[in-house]
Amino acid sequence: MATMTISLPDPMKEWIEAQIKQGEYASTSDYVRDLVRRDRERRAHPELTLADLQRIVAESRASGTSEKTLPDILAQAKRAAEVKAGRNG
Repeated sequence: MATMTISLPDPMKEWIEAQIKQGEYASTSDYVRDLVRRDRERRAHPELTLADLQRIVAESRASGTSEKTLPDILAQAKRAAEVKAGRNG
């Protein structure tokens, strides 16, 4: 594993140390690794913008009323969640 030295303002250093004392993280390295993992995930799945949400709402309104029943919709959502979680079955 590689080593990296970084400089932080005192308030940031104190914040990290407080998280460690509270038991949230085992070490400073653990905290930084978690930040990097979260940042990578966020960048892999960027958040929707207001324009994206407006477009989605407009498209859904224009598509009309679905013929699917609530159980059909729930079953489809469950299947999609299982596929996303890697449980194709």
